[in-house]
Amino acid sequence: MQLYNTLSAEERAQLIDEAGKQRLTLSFYAYAKIEDPKKFRDDLFIAWNALDALGRIYVAHEGINAQMSIPADHLEDFRNTLEVYDFMQGIRLNVAVEQDNHSFLKLTIKVRHKIVADGLNDDTFDVTNKGVHLKAQEFNNLLEDPNTIVVDFRNHYESEVGHFEGAITPDVENFRESLPIINEQLQDFKEDKNLLMYCTGGIRCEKASAYFKHQGFKNVFQLEGGIIEYTRQIKEENIESKFIGKNFVFDHRLGERITDDIISQCHQCGKPCDNHTNCANDACHLLFIQCDDCKMAMENCCSTECLEITHLPVEEQVALRKGLQVGNKVFRKGKSDALTFKNSGDLPSKPLAKVDSKNIRQKIAVKKTLIGKAEHYYTKSKIAQFLIENELSVGDKVLISGPTTGEQEITITEIFVDGNSCETARSGDQITFELPFRVRLSDKIYKILG
Repeated sequence: MQLYNTLSAEERAQLIDEAGKQRLTLSFYAYAKIEDPKKFRDDLFIAWNALDALGRIYVAHEGINAQMSIPADHLEDFRNTLEVYDFMQGIRLNVAVEQDNHSFLKLTIKVRHKIVADGLNDDTFDVTNKGVHLKAQEFNNLLEDPNTIVVDFRNHYESEVGHFEGAITPDVENFRESLPIINEQLQDFKEDKNLLMYCTGGIRCEKASAYFKHQGFKNVFQLEGGIIEYTRQIKEENIESKFIGKNFVFDHRLGERITDDIISQCHQCGKPCDNHTNCANDACHLLFIQCDDCKMAMENCCSTECLEITHLPVEEQVALRKGLQVGNKVFRKGKSDALTFKNSGDLPSKPLAKVDSKNIRQKIAVKKTLIGKAEHYYTKSKIAQFLIENELSVGDKVLISGPTTGEQEITITEIFVDGNSCETARSGDQITFELPFRVRLSDKIYKILG
């Protein structure tokens, strides 16, 4: 009985590409009383592993919270694995706005104390006594009511790149920090104001709405299905978007564009930018906003200190990562003195710039052609490996592009095929060449034309 992953992320990505089938990125949650989360976890793993379902899932006595990648042709079979549980019959699956076959590359199901950490230890709190659910148009209508207070229950790094107009955006790093802060701010409005709340997929607001009803708030409302479902409805029903910017997502894409508005800036140079990246230093992994120019100059690093560390021999880098204090710094969320233009909690009232999506698509079609995809990056030797499907020669200018990598142009000075240097690589060749920045499995390589 297999209850664990047997393939690496690289091996899984290769199998997905070879299968050539569409996958769906989706999320869902359900609050329920689960008597034996461990058994529940094991049963789900067996059922989902058989369907080639991947993702990051948390289960607890209070329910389930899942972000997943499902083969499109197995969607109904996947639904059937949920329907066997009464509390998940008819459950809504929030399908991502943008699809990527590599959004998740492992099936990870963890048993947690809670599916959303809230910091609450109150036995009288009933999470199922939730607020009123609103669809997109209903949410927009209530936003226009001057008697409404709208609150973003996401973290600072999420709301910084996108939020609803007029929303309160707490400068917090996790959900449990936001509950007491908002509760204190709104104490005088329990009786006479509409408390309108939203988050990414609805799970945090589900608990927040129940918490604020528990605290005595009378008129509590939440966006049904969160920003993900809101986006689907405004597109299908041609409704005006009151959400501006990007919706941060918790897979390697790190964001889905909702509108062309850019409301944040590069944390290093201050240019309008809303692309998140993780620092390339494995002892840091700071999540921050970085434009393409800074990405190239800093090689995906958040500071000159981290840049210097990435150029050290791997053995020295590993030594620097040892120790509890160092470990506690890993995966910080944009809180660093090295970031000159970090304005979390002080969001602009107007967009800083707009993305011209139409012109970008035209530019891509005219000026570059897809060559292949990234397969691996050898950190020690700074060598990138790609599988190519079109001819590539020494002297060609290429663009390497990905959600985290951004867009970086280089000129090919040397190519190796099967370890041998060559002037031209052909379709089907697995090539390697030196690259000063890390590539990811989702990255594509394009030849720049003209």
